[in-house]
Amino acid sequence: MYESLEQHNGKHPAPLKQSISSEQTNIMVEDDRTGTSVETLKRALADNLYYVQGKAECFATPHDYYMALAHTVRDRLLHRRIRTAETYLEKDVKTVYYLSAEFLIGRLLSNNLINMGLYEQVSQALAESGLNLDDLLEREEEPGLGNGGLGRLAACFLDSLATLEIPALGYGIRYEFGIFNQSIQNGWQVERRDEWLRFGNPW
Repeated sequence: MYESLEQHNGKHPAPLKQSISSEQTNIMVEDDRTGTSVETLKRALADNLYYVQGKAECFATPHDYYMALAHTVRDRLLHRRIRTAETYLEKDVKTVYYLSAEFLIGRLLSNNLINMGLYEQVSQALAESGLNLDDLLEREEEPGLGNGGLGRLAACFLDSLATLEIPALGYGIRYEFGIFNQSIQNGWQVERRDEWLRFGNPW
């Protein structure tokens, strides 16, 4: 099981939620589900840690913090995705459907942070809370959905379609165990199934 964050880095992170002085006035507060300021992201992280992971900061693990961060980013992706779907429906646009047995998409958290222009804000929000973005990025399991050339090509096609702003959806197989992990023991190949979904997947 995962070690506690206190065991992980020798200190407990600062509280994610910060109190606001009653003397402050005319404060504009962003929606915690869609806002992108550092303070809003800190509130969203705290809420997702508590209400999605069901953990208080005193006993949350690094995995819990990763999941809270992933859901914070996912909320903002969903907001954009729904607005896009509404636009497609309103304009009655045609959509490309790409079918592949594999999609080698790689880890999604860092990719989504970069694509949404949130990498620096999230890094700062975490740093102010005593957390490190690189440490949390390493917690993400590699999706076991692709094996090599076919999966990487399919993922590249979807990236290209998105870059060109062509309405598109990819259809594939959500493999439960993905590609097996291999080790050599006493000169023999030993396979272990890839349980990439054992802790759930926010994406």
